[in-house]
This record gives sequence, C-alpha cells and structure tokens, in this order.
Amino acid sequence: MSATVASGVADVPAGELPTATKVFAFATMCIGFFIATLDIQIVSASLRDIGGGLSAGADETAWVQTSYLIAEIVVIPLSGWLSRVMSTRWLFCASAVGFTATSLLCGWAWNIQSMIVFRALQGFLGGSMIPTVLTTAFIYFRGQQVVVAAATIGALSSLAPTLGPTVGGWITDNYSWHWLFFINLVPGVFVAVVVPILVRIDRPDLSLLRGADYPGMILMALFLGCLEYTLEEGPRWDWFGDNTIRTTAWVSAVAGVAFIWRSLTFSRPVVDLSALRTRNFALGCLFSFVGGVGIFATIYLTPLFLGRVRGFSALQIGWAVFSTGIFQVCAIPLYTFLARRIDLRWLTMFGFVCFTLSMWNFTWITHDWGWRELLVPQAFRGFSQQFVVAPVVTLALGSLAPERLKPASGLFNLMRNLGGAIGIAACATILNDRTNLHFLRLAEHLNSANPALTGLLDRVTAAETAAGGGDAVHGHTAALHQLWSLVMREAETQTFADAFLAIMVCFAIATLAVPLLRKVAAPSRPSAEAH
Repeated sequence: MSATVASGVADVPAGELPTATKVFAFATMCIGFFIATLDIQIVSASLRDIGGGLSAGADETAWVQTSYLIAEIVVIPLSGWLSRVMSTRWLFCASAVGFTATSLLCGWAWNIQSMIVFRALQGFLGGSMIPTVLTTAFIYFRGQQVVVAAATIGALSSLAPTLGPTVGGWITDNYSWHWLFFINLVPGVFVAVVVPILVRIDRPDLSLLRGADYPGMILMALFLGCLEYTLEEGPRWDWFGDNTIRTTAWVSAVAGVAFIWRSLTFSRPVVDLSALRTRNFALGCLFSFVGGVGIFATIYLTPLFLGRVRGFSALQIGWAVFSTGIFQVCAIPLYTFLARRIDLRWLTMFGFVCFTLSMWNFTWITHDWGWRELLVPQAFRGFSQQFVVAPVVTLALGSLAPERLKPASGLFNLMRNLGGAIGIAACATILNDRTNLHFLRLAEHLNSANPALTGLLDRVTAAETAAGGGDAVHGHTAALHQLWSLVMREAETQTFADAFLAIMVCFAIATLAVPLLRKVAAPSRPSAEAH
C-alpha cells in the first residue's frame, strides 16, 4: 500500500516529503499527544474543587481520574489495529474529534455521574493519539532525525503529567475547574483539521474488520479494565478484604491468561506479543514500565505530601512541583546533542542512575519541606526523565521492522501506563499500611519518662486552659489532640520517605539491566510498501 501525502504534495512518498512539511505534521500530532497525556493529571490538584462543584464526596470524585485511566489503558493497545483499519490520519482525526467533544461535555457536566461517563469517553476516544505519534515518527524520519523526534516524544510524555498539577491548579485558582476541559477545545479542533490534510502515510484497510480477533479484544478489555480498577481502588478498600476488589482481581487474572493464550495462538491477534521475542523491545517495555512507575508515582506522591502534610492549596502545589518541568526542558537540548555522539545505552543508564539519586534525595524528606527543599530532588528527577524515556523509545522501537511498529507502539505505551497504575497503587498501599506502623513506633516513646513530652503537654495544657476560661479538662484534651496531630504528621512524613525508597529500589534494579540492551543503528526510512 503506497504512502502518499495530502493534496498539496499528492503522490509523494511520505519519506520524500520536504522536511518542513514533515516537521509541521509531526508537531501537530504532538499537540494531540500532549493534551491527551496532560489530561491524565490535570485534574489531580483540583479534585476537591470538582467534587465541591458537583456535590460529590471524595470517593466519587476520585473516579474523575480513574475512569479516564481505565478507558485510556484499554484503547492504547487497540490503536495499532485501529490505525490499520482506519489509516493513521483518520484514526488520529477521529480521536482528536472525540477527545475535543468529550472535553466540552466534561466542562458541561451537571453531576458526578455525568462527569465520570464523559471522562471515560474522553480517555477512550483520545487515547489513540498517544501511540500513533510514535509510529509516525519512525515513518517520517530516519537517522539522527529519529533521535530528535524520539527526544521530543520522550520530553512530552514525561513533561505533560509533570505539568498537569501545575496547570490544573493555576486554572482552577484563577478561573474555575470547568476550564480544565475547555482549554482542550482550540488545540483539539486544530489537530482534527490539520492532521487529515498533512498526514497521509497509509490507507484504510476495511477488510481487516472481517475475521478480526474480537474475542481477544473483549478479553483484553476485561483484563486491563479490571486490572486498572483493582489497582486504583484496592488501596482505598483494603485490597482483597473487599468483595468487589476480589472479584475484579479474579476476572482480570483469568481474562489476562486467556488473552495471552489467545494472542499467542490466533493467526491475527489484536496485540502482537511476538514482538517481545526481540530483546531490545522486551527490555524497552520493561524500562517503559519502570519509567511509568517513577514518573506517575512521584507525581502522585509529591502533591499528596504537600497537600496532606504541608496543607498547600492547589496553586501552591502546582508551583512547588513546577521546577521538575523546568529542569526537564533544560535537559532536552543537552540530550539531543549527546544522543548524536554517545551510545544511547549509556545515556539510558545515566538517566536511570540520576532518577535513582533523585529518589534517594527524597528519602530525607521532613515535615517542613517546601519548594526550596524540593528543588534539588526535583531537579534531578526532571533532568533524568528526559534520559529515562527518550533513548528507550529509540532502542525499543528502532529494533523492529517497519510493519511491526503499529502494534508494538501500542504495547510499548501500554507498559508505561501500567507501570504508572501499579506504581501509584503500590505507593497508596505503602501510605495506608506504613503510616500506622510509624505512628505506633513513635508512640512507644511518648510516656511520662520523656521530659520533652511532659513539658510540651504542660505548656499546651496551660495555654488551652487559659483560652478556655480555666477549664482544665478542655485544656488537657486539646493538648492530647495537638500531640496526636504532631505524631501523625511525623508518621506520614516517614511513610512518604518509605514510598520514595521503594521507587528508588525499582530504578536501581532496572539500571543493572541496561547493559543487556543491544546497540541500535539509526533507523532507516521505511519503504512505502511497508505501509
């Protein structure tokens, strides 16, 4: 199937387009990629405001984020098959149109139930923009141009969720939570109009609808949907102590085994797992998974610490984590320069080592940390994210034949999102379980033999008694409550340190596996027949 481009350059193979045209088309797709990725975390710092506006409790409001993630994680691995059926340009266009329309509906949501439905549709309809960009980059560019394209994708894929809380907090504080969704309208319409005009790298093949692996699609949706639900809701409902969590976990496990069996035995599976036989791609998926753990779990932990321990507002949280994005942007030109001169495997190892050091710096966290204390750890994290994501994209997908890029890119992106989901669930479990442990350990030292404790209680009791008009009982109760709050604050702080330590261990182990990667030559431009 020949690859042609839009009317202005019709019948010109995609690889022979003028560089400016390819760059503009690729940049337009990157806008869609960015807004779809940004919306994963843009609501994270504003859930309380959304819940207040829709008269919803915290448990219901959490589904504003969970529903988006579940829907997106289901559609991403389907994107390879969908792009072959619809063609890359029409899939991307339809995805942009659906994402834009559902963004408008999210802003118009009248209650929490409608918001959850619209967010699920937004994630499902917009999710295909994420893996499709990777495929297009390897079709449009070759040689060192691929390195630059991969660096761009790597930057956006980690920068978007990092900036999400900052952008969302600023919008909510200065306008209203409705504009978290309305800001997607202009870029969404732009992408939906421009991509069909410029991006013509393949043609639709509707014959694939006959004999497609529909049972495999159903099994995959059950597997990933139930897995995401279990991971998101498990920490909140005591995991297998809850009947619903136990049921979804079993459904996910059974459907997952059946899906893998189906994918390995069916002649035309919806997800081509055979790509994992390629060493670099298998390791790339592993590193993408670990990268997802680090990027999404730290984005989850840092705002939560600042809100829960420091009591920061949404805007204060946004500005406190903003330094991560600044340092990542600064790393982009350096990475691009080094990637042309140094083996990408060494750059990957450098990135994982830096991320490990960042997590080690976070383990020294105390209850009074603000943006100043977070600056150095976040500088390491932001700088290293560029080196963790970008070279892995080239090393993993650059090792595959062109005809395997579409299904492989969906699987590759799925691993990053799964890593994020599992990382967040693991950190939430650590926060739930370890807080009580640290509280009890601290409480063991709080007795009458501790002069610091007795002195504090006497001072607070005296102050509260005087403020309460001489009521000694009230004063003593208030003193004990203040003591409990101080101990809980310290216990929570130590628990956050434990969570960062767990992420550090994951990255340290992944660093040891980097030498197993094979060197990948700069990808050559695929032929038109490959599409």
